Amino acid sequence: MKRRLTILAAAVQLLAADAGAAQLTDWPRLKSAVAADARLEARVREIVAGMTLEQKVGQMTQSEIKTTKPEDVRRYYLGSVLNGGGSWPGGSKYATPADWVKLADAFYDASMSTDMRHKVPVIWGIDAMHGNSNVLGATLFPHNIGLGAARDAKRVGEMAAAVGKAVRATGINWVFAPTLAVVRDDRWGRTYESFSEDPAIVAEYAGAYVKGLQGSLQDDASVIATAKHYVGDGGTAEGKDRGVNRSTKLEMMNIHMAGYYPALEAGAQTVMASYNSWNDAASAKDYGKMHGNRELLTDVLKRKMGFDGFVVTDWNGIAEVPGCRNDSCPQAINAGIDMVMVPDDWKSFIANTVRQVKDGTIPMARIDDAVSRILRVKLRANLRKPSSSVHAGRMASMQARELARKLVQESLVLLKNDGDVLPLARNKKILVVGKSADSMANQSGGWTLTWQGTENKNSDFPNGDTILAGLKEAASSVTYSADGSGVDVADHDVVVAVIGEGPYAEGDGDIGPAGNLRHSSRYPEDLAVLKAVAGKGKPVVTVFVTGRPLYANDLLNLSDGFVAAWLPGSEGKGVADVLLRGADGKVNAPFTGKLSFSWPKGACQAPLNVGDRNYAPLFAYGYGLEYGKAHKLGKLAEDAGTAGCGNTNAFPVFNQSDRATFPLHAHSGGERKPLGADLNATHTLPTMTVETAQVNTQQDAKKVTWTGPGAIEARAATPRALPAYATKDGALTFDTIVTGAPRGPVQVSIGDAAVDMTGEFARLEGKGRKTVTIPLSCFKGADLGKVDTPFRVTAQGGLVAAFANIQVVGGAGTGTDAVRCAR
Repeated sequence: MKRRLTILAAAVQLLAADAGAAQLTDWPRLKSAVAADARLEARVREIVAGMTLEQKVGQMTQSEIKTTKPEDVRRYYLGSVLNGGGSWPGGSKYATPADWVKLADAFYDASMSTDMRHKVPVIWGIDAMHGNSNVLGATLFPHNIGLGAARDAKRVGEMAAAVGKAVRATGINWVFAPTLAVVRDDRWGRTYESFSEDPAIVAEYAGAYVKGLQGSLQDDASVIATAKHYVGDGGTAEGKDRGVNRSTKLEMMNIHMAGYYPALEAGAQTVMASYNSWNDAASAKDYGKMHGNRELLTDVLKRKMGFDGFVVTDWNGIAEVPGCRNDSCPQAINAGIDMVMVPDDWKSFIANTVRQVKDGTIPMARIDDAVSRILRVKLRANLRKPSSSVHAGRMASMQARELARKLVQESLVLLKNDGDVLPLARNKKILVVGKSADSMANQSGGWTLTWQGTENKNSDFPNGDTILAGLKEAASSVTYSADGSGVDVADHDVVVAVIGEGPYAEGDGDIGPAGNLRHSSRYPEDLAVLKAVAGKGKPVVTVFVTGRPLYANDLLNLSDGFVAAWLPGSEGKGVADVLLRGADGKVNAPFTGKLSFSWPKGACQAPLNVGDRNYAPLFAYGYGLEYGKAHKLGKLAEDAGTAGCGNTNAFPVFNQSDRATFPLHAHSGGERKPLGADLNATHTLPTMTVETAQVNTQQDAKKVTWTGPGAIEARAATPRALPAYATKDGALTFDTIVTGAPRGPVQVSIGDAAVDMTGEFARLEGKGRKTVTIPLSCFKGADLGKVDTPFRVTAQGGLVAAFANIQVVGGAGTGTDAVRCAR
């Protein structure tokens, strides 16, 4: 076993160093650490033989706790439940571990009181991405990108074991981790979920992570691990979430699969299918969406590599397959999907799948195989009543703060230290500036309490410390000003600026083709605060909180020291440990972190990966300065351009790649309300209700219910010109689902220029998802060179519609699907 893991790890390490060396040329046969058991297999056969079709399909169904009661588990024989990001028992963000266990017990009891001949316990899955991160009070570890920089597989395994214990404290026994993506384009919004662009690091961590989570699969701290997202999610063109991976077969086999070999050999019991497609253009073979890819799911994973656990979909993942819906996809099941994550539409999914088996669309043999795999994993895990674990309901079992703090120390990468400004003496007068210094939300990132990690307050982290708190505890004199106002730099010895990205998750973090890697373009306040304190005779140390490497030459030039802190999680004191000397004046904790991702020297230098032809980053993979080793970076060239890096004719107004430039507001009864970033919030105004919904992808839309006059609009703080590539023969477009017809006039506006769309919205009622395309020429008098409100819908009542993917698209105004302007 150990020798096999070593061989595979060596293969991917050699691949990273030399693309022509030691490549796999065929999918390997793997041997899992979890061996087959003849008695267990006999038990699986016995249970399956005694099940009805409805019971089998129920076992293949995973529903969301928001839409599922314990009685539903009993009545529909549900095999699994999950809670998505921002979903908690009773809908309460402040649910205690005991509250979680109480609900888990209720689901378990329901599953064991069905009329099945052989009772089968339900299994609950959770996205414990960097700790039990959906639960208030749990220790939060650095996100995977920071762990990759730490280069410490042993501690990553210890972290995974701590996560397993924390998850069992809430009564849950299945974790959707580790993420084994090998990211090739850092514009992807999930870059921070990856350990590295180097398949060798991903491979090294994968097995340790799985072993840490699963342990023996039998003890009170063990949880079932998930190798995800299978496969190629980190290699999509232009870093587009759910996009197309154009790797060759050898690249898929040797780069994107690198983490799966050791994870499966370590005994990972489940695999989650990926949203992406795979099109091997070099071989003229389009594999299509992974959720419907029989060759990869069945022929490769299950048959060639010998995986005997089960494959679960991602959230509504079956709907990604052409011809499928959230509640119906025989193609995916026939391709090898065993359990289907159907958060909301699970009742109709069960009915549709039962019907498809009865009419022969899905063979009964495929159903029996899927159920057998699910039962095999459940029996191996010896699922018991959640409250029976010694960790159940214990907040203490959710704490591993010293381990997390050590990993924070190891994850920090020193990129610049001109004049040896670091480490700082503790008796220095320190001025701290920047929005992220006192922000648990920013330092923890996405997948923290909520899906996006937004709308979290410092008080939501009772067992954590901000970076500012760490500095204040360690240093004798610390003053804080978020924007640098109201303070005199001259009164201090040094400035520490803590800046960076705000929280995001999945496609919401994508930098789309209209954007670039320049951090200051997306977060101009960070450049402003550095300009406010730099050049005033005092050294400036920047701590950069980020989910990916970004073009930051302007920020580097304004800084004497520059630290990539990634997304450190709850233990902000780990940052101060490294920045400040000890009380004895010696180095307290050294910089040991090394870049696991290459750092760009240009705003459009993506993809950028070690081993690329003409590889020329600003900071190479593996770079990281250390104390005592002098190095002067000096002045860097700067590019303040805002041009996008991709080929696009679409300018985003409000979609997953840009929700900040033109934030949404609602107007009703004289009240104007920003809708904000909290995707769990429902906004109630005098004549309107606005809530989060899905039109294309998870929580991508706002559903608006009008009971009287009101408007929803996308409005910027200051006007800006729409780019020429979007306005030439352009159109305002948006995706919508209309479920209630208007009872009065409806107008769509750009600025003060309005178009009557009453008839169009009436026509779209009940038609499902549709794209509305309004030529810009219809908006008479609109000044496209100075736009602050590129989208507004005003209605008088009756209209119920969800809006998503709002953009201005060049050339769309002349399309056949564009609405005709009123004459």
